[in-house]
Parts: sequence; C-alpha cells; structure tokens
Amino acid sequence: MAPASSPRPTACLALADGTVFYGTGFGATGETTAELCFNTAMTGYQEIMTDPSYAGQVVTFTFPHIGNTGVNPEDDETAEPVAEGMVVKWDPTDPSNWRAADTLANWLARRGRIAIGGVDTRRLTRAIRQQGAPHIALAHDPAGDFDAAALVDKARGFAGLEGMDLARKVTCAQSYRWDQMRWAWPEGYTRQTQARHRVVAVDYGAKRNILRCLASAGCEVTVLPATATADDVLAHEPDGVFLSNGPGDPAATGDYAVPMIRGVLDRGLPMFGICLGHQMLALALGGKTVKMNHGHHGANHPVKEVETGKVEITSMNHGFAVDGQSLPDGVAETHVSLFDGSNCGIRMTDAPVFSVQHHPEASPGPQDSFYLFERFAAAMAG
Repeated sequence: MAPASSPRPTACLALADGTVFYGTGFGATGETTAELCFNTAMTGYQEIMTDPSYAGQVVTFTFPHIGNTGVNPEDDETAEPVAEGMVVKWDPTDPSNWRAADTLANWLARRGRIAIGGVDTRRLTRAIRQQGAPHIALAHDPAGDFDAAALVDKARGFAGLEGMDLARKVTCAQSYRWDQMRWAWPEGYTRQTQARHRVVAVDYGAKRNILRCLASAGCEVTVLPATATADDVLAHEPDGVFLSNGPGDPAATGDYAVPMIRGVLDRGLPMFGICLGHQMLALALGGKTVKMNHGHHGANHPVKEVETGKVEITSMNHGFAVDGQSLPDGVAETHVSLFDGSNCGIRMTDAPVFSVQHHPEASPGPQDSFYLFERFAAAMAG
C-alpha cells in the first residue's frame, strides 16, 4: 500500500500472482486486462503503442523518459493504438520536440488507452524476466478508488495469448493499394511512381513502415486481409508475396494462413516474411513454434547471420518463436539471437523464400537490416 503521507494513487497495476503496484494514472480511465511485457527501446513509444503485434498486451517501458517528445500523426503505425496500455517510471512531462503535435497523455486519452506512471519498472522487468510474462489488470481512477483483490482476480481470469488468433482482429477489412515510401528529409513521405515489382502483402497486423519499405524497394503493393486464400493472392498475379508481422499465437492463425502459404509456395513465387509471417512460414514448411518465457521486445537486440557471421542490431517484438531444432530438410536457419540462441531467420535452400523474426523496417530501431527488402526485390528480379 502507498504510505499515508503520499498523494492518493490514481492508478493500480495488479499481477495474477497477487503483486500490486500503485502509481499515477494518465491517458484514459477505466480498467483493462492483458499480458504484460517489457520493451527496452529508448525511442519510438508511439510506434510501439500502434504496432498491431502488441494486441492483448500492456507494455512496460524500461527507458524512464517516455512522453518527452510528444506525439504526431506521421509516426502512427496503424490508425489507432493497439497495445492495451503502458507502464512507465516517470510521469510524462510536456513534450520538447519540433514535430510534437500533442502530449502523450492526451493522445492516450483520446484513443482509450490506460497508462500508469511512478512504477518501479526495474523491479517489474526483473520479475517478468524471472517468472515470465504475467497476466495483469490495469486500472485508472482519478478518485483513487481501487479494489486490489478484485483486480488480482481479473488478472487471474485473463485467458492469455497462447492459442489466440488475434490477426483477425487487427487485419484490414478489405484489400487496398499502398504506394507511400519511407520518410526522408526534407520531403517527408513521397509516392512510388516507378514500381518494378508487383507484390501482394498479406496483412496479419502489418505496420505502415513495412509497407513503406516495400514501396521504397520498388514494389507496387496490394494488401490483402489475413484470411486471404491462395487463389485470392494468385489472382493478383504477383511477382512476390509478403507475409506481415502480427499478434497472437502463430499456430492459431496458421489454421487458415498455412494452407494459403503452402498454395503459394507450390507456384514457386519469391516469398518474404517478418515476425508472425516468419513463424507461419516455418509452420507451412514443417517447423514448429513455441511460447517464449518473456519474449523479445526492444530496439537493441543483437542477431547473427549464420552464413556470414555478421552481427546486426535489430528491433524485435515477439512472444512466440520458431523452434530451430524442428526445421526440416531443405530449410536452413539463417539468423540466431545472440541473447538466447533462439531462431531469428530461415530460408528454403532450393527456392527464393526466406523470413526473419526481427523487424528490418526499424520503427523504432536501428537500420542494420533494411537490406532484406532489397534482397526480396532482387529475388523477384531474378
């Protein structure tokens, strides 16, 4: 409990094991239940909150100064925030950035997302690392009226992400074309007008900057919903097929995605997958996926390319992983995490088909892996 002399807390974070944190609420009021993860990125909190891969999760930021650059419409990865809420060390200050159009607190309130500040995020992060990603309940009440025991019960009642198909909830409702390219000074976003390759991108929760990277690599992009069939994809006569990132359990989404992927593979088209797309490609090729203890979330993850020994610093966001030991003959492991040795990339040895677990579009994150989009374009050119 908070000391009697302290200001009355206006937010409460309750873990399923009975641990309770109090702090200062900001953003929307109300309650939510979710899985709790931590992210080690020092920048890009707006991109993280709007990344569809965070559906069903509340994000703890290990970097303490969240909110100090404000928010702006250009940095959203989707139209609305997808992460259920956020946990931070320091209460957000007024923004100090020339691109800021509003404060983080106002932005969260308008978008219906709850946040709590003043939490010992180091303690919370250690607990997640040691015990795994917990189920939590997060509440914000300006009056500070909380029933901690009831919140703990709600956390215990959360179903969890294992076995959940969340791609259906975050995918597009219908197909659309995308031609916007990556942001560049001083023009900002520009349009692709001289595309060399026709690409179908299957949207399991695609980030806008991934689509921009495809456009910048010379691709005319048609985005299809997650439930698209192989016939739907092939009807567009693509030069290549892209499998996007997304949330939830890949085995659950794979019930309908894997038959589509196998149908496209039978046509011999180049294929490139990222994150959830990587995991489902592995399933389609005969591999397996597993739930991780606490996942990988951040913009500073070292990944080694097996064939060259080159180390890339990458952006990651995933709670499931491909079991590298389950890959069949004809599928090679191309990248591994230097944090824990988990699989971070695969390729077919006899076809232009590959995927990675990390996020080469880097939103946020370093730009070490942009070359993968060029590799995909080269496969289609070849």
